[in-house]
Amino acid sequence: MTIRVLIADDQMMVREGFSVLLNAMPDIEVAGEAVDGREAVAKVRELAPDVVLMDIRMPELNGIEATREIVAADGAAKVLVLTTFDLDEYVYQALRAGASGFLLKDASARQLAEGVRVVASGEALLAPSVTRRLITEFSKLSDVPRPMPSGQSAYGDLTERETEVLVLIAQGLSNAEIAGRLVVAESTIKTHVSRILVKLGLRDRTQAAVFAYEARLVTPG
Repeated sequence: MTIRVLIADDQMMVREGFSVLLNAMPDIEVAGEAVDGREAVAKVRELAPDVVLMDIRMPELNGIEATREIVAADGAAKVLVLTTFDLDEYVYQALRAGASGFLLKDASARQLAEGVRVVASGEALLAPSVTRRLITEFSKLSDVPRPMPSGQSAYGDLTERETEVLVLIAQGLSNAEIAGRLVVAESTIKTHVSRILVKLGLRDRTQAAVFAYEARLVTPG
């Protein structure tokens, strides 16, 4: 199945460069481009892409607000944030807005394509070690835990094993790594992850990781 991608960036060279790289992949197609966040939101409605490559700093509507609108309005499109620096403070805000992961703009063609595939597949937690460092760093910005997701007053509905899996997700482990750590089948971990997302009302693994830090299930440091 071909993955359809929308590229949202206010720099023409970035859009054209990514388009060339992605269109060269047999399983990826660039469905369209947007020059700012407002156009990105409109193009998602028009083109229904599978993945949106979203720059954060754009005119009209920044990438954070655009991500929030896209996630709220569309259940299919996944947002992959593009940034120049892996510790850009705005990336953390974008993850909280519903982005499924992030990618550095100097990523190689292979990393770019693989990032798109990972996000499209629903794994979402891209570059776990870097994402974990970013979440850890910017969860320190507030000493007060964030509100729980709508409809959920606590994480007490999770079983002990589900809570354990959630903590390992926040530490950046993949399903296979979690299965190895807990000595269970990978399919069992996939089931736990699905139940965690449903119980907490979360979209994907990235939001689960953010939740774990903000609920203080994992201590930043």
